[in-house]
Amino acid sequence: MQLSPNLWLVEGDDFPSAAEASADEPLAVSRGLAPEQVLAAYRRGIFPWMSERGIVFWWSPDPRMVLAVDDFKCSRSLRKTLRSGIFELREDSAFVEVMQACAAIPRRGQDGSWITSDFVAAYSALFERGIAHSVEAWQDGELAGGLYGLQIGRFFFGESMFAYRRDASKAALAHLVARLKAQGITHIDCQQETAHLASFGARAISRAAFLALLKTAGVADAAG
Repeated sequence: MQLSPNLWLVEGDDFPSAAEASADEPLAVSRGLAPEQVLAAYRRGIFPWMSERGIVFWWSPDPRMVLAVDDFKCSRSLRKTLRSGIFELREDSAFVEVMQACAAIPRRGQDGSWITSDFVAAYSALFERGIAHSVEAWQDGELAGGLYGLQIGRFFFGESMFAYRRDASKAALAHLVARLKAQGITHIDCQQETAHLASFGARAISRAAFLALLKTAGVADAAG
């Protein structure tokens, strides 16, 4: 990746304001990845994505894909799957395995994965602190699909999801939405705009609107 000379070099958790970011380019880089950096970044509307030879890139895209939990669309076929009981849905029972599966599963238009060993180590440390979480769909005693992310304030910051079996990741998402509603969590950050996410009710909003949402949801230092 060709680095812009204007990229901010992050030392510790000293991030620039997300408002200064380009719409579709990273706003900062760091040497490696630490749990406190991840936490500080999310509180400012920034997240790590992609790494190259030990250099991690930090992003705050504009627009930002967000799912209000009250807007979640559960299709008729997904409701049928959930009622069938084909999946056993669990939380936080296989966090590292979910991350590793998300890293390994092939994705259209991507060569390899941004979920390196540094990412697994940093997010696993946040999992041990009760900040990062996973939702898993199990079938016949095997991990069939799942997702993971961070819960800060009244926001869940979705990171990645995978499915080995049809509808497994969708079932995990539906389970997550139900749990977030019960806890008073209002939104899920979906990061990148895709038709797949839009089918669940997610919509793209401006970065300014996203940062305002973080403030109202009790996510500290949302504006950087």
